[in-house]
Parts: sequence; structure tokens; C-alpha cells
Amino acid sequence: MSRRHAAEKREVLPDPKFKDLVITKFMNSLMKDGKKSAAERIVYGALDIIESKGTGDPVAVFHEAIDNVKPSVEVRSRRVGGATYQVPVEVRHERRQALAIRWIVDNARKRSENTMVERLSGELLDASNNRGAAVKKREDTHKMAEANKAFSHYRW
Repeated sequence: MSRRHAAEKREVLPDPKFKDLVITKFMNSLMKDGKKSAAERIVYGALDIIESKGTGDPVAVFHEAIDNVKPSVEVRSRRVGGATYQVPVEVRHERRQALAIRWIVDNARKRSENTMVERLSGELLDASNNRGAAVKKREDTHKMAEANKAFSHYRW
């Protein structure tokens, strides 16, 4: 990381179908080897499956899933006098969103359904219903922060 100045944020364009910036960021995170059209097909296919299951507006379900996975606190390592402490700190808004997207994509890839479209739709539906591996990851992060609350005075 550069000490001189922070890297400027790149602006992403909204996705062509729903005109949503978060869906574009999600696609970019899902994309492998620059294959954007494949990532688009997967995300739109998953949203179509969510819509066909009759759980309501797929974009609303997507945003609810992201909101349910966003962590509010995390632990960061802090070295004080030869000992390393896990210090709980609040998470910035951009990082919350990035972590939620990353956790959903990672856990969708680990699922056992046949196609990535089915895996992603299943993970999004689970996350919107407050269950699934991505929500468990958020709960574990919060538990870790709660367990290390005694070291919060080392916050910098």
C-alpha cells in the first residue's frame, strides 16, 4: 500500500439490465479471467431463478442478502510490546459491502449444486433468509470481535 496517497476509487457503470451499481460490483467480483459476459449470464440467471421461485423482486432479495451478510465489526491484528492482540474495529461502509460480496461469491462456489447459477441463487436466497454459510461467516466475525472486546482500548 502506498504511503504517499490513497488510490483513487474507480467508478463502475450500472449493470445494463437492472441499472444497479451493486450488481455490477457483484459481477466484477464473480468474474474470472476477464470473462464479463459469463459473469453476467451467471448473475442474471441466478436472479431469474430467484424470481421464478416467487420470493418477490429479485433485486430486493439480492440487496437483502447483501445487507444480511455485511459485518459491522471485525478484528484486526495489533502488535503491542511483543504481543499481538486481535483488536475489534468497526468496518467502513465500502469494506462492508466488499466483504459481503466476497463472502457470498466464495460460499456460492463451495456449494454442491450442479451449476454456478443454481449455487449462486441458493446462496442468495439463504442469505436473504438469514441462513447459509455467508451469514455464518458474518456471525463468526462478530463473535470473534465480541470475544476480544477487552482489547478494544488498543484501537488506533
